[in-house]
Amino acid sequence: MKYTEKKPHKELEPFIHSYWELNGSELDSQWERNFPDGCGGLVMNLGETCLTDNGLVSMEFGKTYVVGTMTSFKDSFINSQTHLIGVCLKPGAFSNFYNYAPQHELIDSTIEFEKSNSFNVDKVLEGSFGYLNRFFTDRTKSGNNQLQTVLEDIHKTNGQLSIYELSKKNCLTIRQLERSFKAQIGLSPKKYSNIVRFQNTLNIIKNSSKDRSLLDIAFECGYYDHSHLAHEIKQNTGLSPSQL
Repeated sequence: MKYTEKKPHKELEPFIHSYWELNGSELDSQWERNFPDGCGGLVMNLGETCLTDNGLVSMEFGKTYVVGTMTSFKDSFINSQTHLIGVCLKPGAFSNFYNYAPQHELIDSTIEFEKSNSFNVDKVLEGSFGYLNRFFTDRTKSGNNQLQTVLEDIHKTNGQLSIYELSKKNCLTIRQLERSFKAQIGLSPKKYSNIVRFQNTLNIIKNSSKDRSLLDIAFECGYYDHSHLAHEIKQNTGLSPSQL
């Protein structure tokens, strides 16, 4: 499997994390697992029909799909005929390009886009990343992400700031904060913070020496104990800590 990423044009960086392309190889014929990262996105299938969402959704050639924010792991079947191209949007950025359902209606879903919102398959095949830059530049509605400062606070603290502290720091009530997150990201601020904390923890686990205890990592990342962290890993990945 060959996977590549490319950064968007500079003016799109506040809204788009990256473009990506996945090509299966002769050695591929397996389920690949993605973990939740708090981001939604879009994907177009340029190969044979591809199964995703743990086998529940079939993505067909030439069609564009919107991918809602994930709350748990998701498996997709990759083989030698798989060819996907996608866009990883930054949290809360979807509304900068589309008038569509509130994000909480898209949670954990992969849904076919109507033609008016879809990518042009011929233009994607001609020059994928250049076309995507033009596509999103033409659709940009606003230069501001309303939750930008809140999201920055969450990421700066690796998801360890309480929702009360978050709302107070940004002069919002907890109810206002929850309503904005539900509409723009699809998750509650607490759930989003938990995913950011999990991603930071996953990175620490992968880069720590083998003799470092999971309990030590749990305390550093704001978990109550070893069991609390193990439960979060299982929920987000479907794996035990020793399987990571």
